[in-house]
Amino acid sequence: MSIGRDFIGPFQLLRLIRAGTTTQVWEALKTGESERIALKVLMETYRKDRYEIGQLKHEALVGAELDHPNVIKIFGYHNDQGYPLVSMQLFPSRNLKIEMRERKEYMMPNISSIIRSCAKGLEHMHEKGWVHCDVKPDNFLADEQGHVKLIDFSIGVKLRSKKGGIGGLLSGRPKAIRGTRSYMSPEQIRRQHPDRRSDIYGFGCVIFELLAGKTPYSANSPDELLTKHLKAPIPSLEAYSGASKDFSNLVKLMLAKNPDDRIQNLTEFLQVFESTQIFRSGQRPEGFRR
Repeated sequence: MSIGRDFIGPFQLLRLIRAGTTTQVWEALKTGESERIALKVLMETYRKDRYEIGQLKHEALVGAELDHPNVIKIFGYHNDQGYPLVSMQLFPSRNLKIEMRERKEYMMPNISSIIRSCAKGLEHMHEKGWVHCDVKPDNFLADEQGHVKLIDFSIGVKLRSKKGGIGGLLSGRPKAIRGTRSYMSPEQIRRQHPDRRSDIYGFGCVIFELLAGKTPYSANSPDELLTKHLKAPIPSLEAYSGASKDFSNLVKLMLAKNPDDRIQNLTEFLQVFESTQIFRSGQRPEGFRR
């Protein structure tokens, strides 16, 4: 497709933002409208793939229920001229994974705002009855000022309220492990029912990586990595970064193997976070803003 000239139905493609394994994300304009949007479009090889089409439809379904400053706004699913796609809010920023790798010096002064914003976006998703199931730095877009948007709801799981419970459970058993191995909770690995605490585990892995520059666990094979999530001792964030002991303990609670031992919801996390110093004395990044 020629950038700036091609159309998919009413959408004019302006600029390719990024390409993944199965989809491309384009900056676009809808005919008759002036505000630019983003389109997540299936690549040619997958445009008749029922599973991939189902993923897009599911993302649109989940996104339709979400409306929060720290969550990307989904407008809907479309299939124009044989191009399955999802239209969404344009947020022209890179994901946290790239920011950590290439511009950490710009990100670290805003680390408090970034963590808070990530938590609030996830908290909103949970309040709407959804578990993200793939919490990782790649799925948070962030700008230099610490503004964050949660993205990619394609494997989100709907919760069913459980009287007296904190998480809600799905009926039935997941058929396959879904998520990203470096951030996957033990219960996801065991194909047990995910709830909001599963996302809290993934978010704990994200926070660990933001400060330490590496994920809590690494391994020589996928199976070894999953085994470490299940059985290996929880590493100390304090040992790998300038994090304070109290903040390291907070992250350690998020990474507990047993969901019952974790921080139980993100409202609780935010309450503790606001009263906890992130860095040890003398270790704060230059220009740090709480």
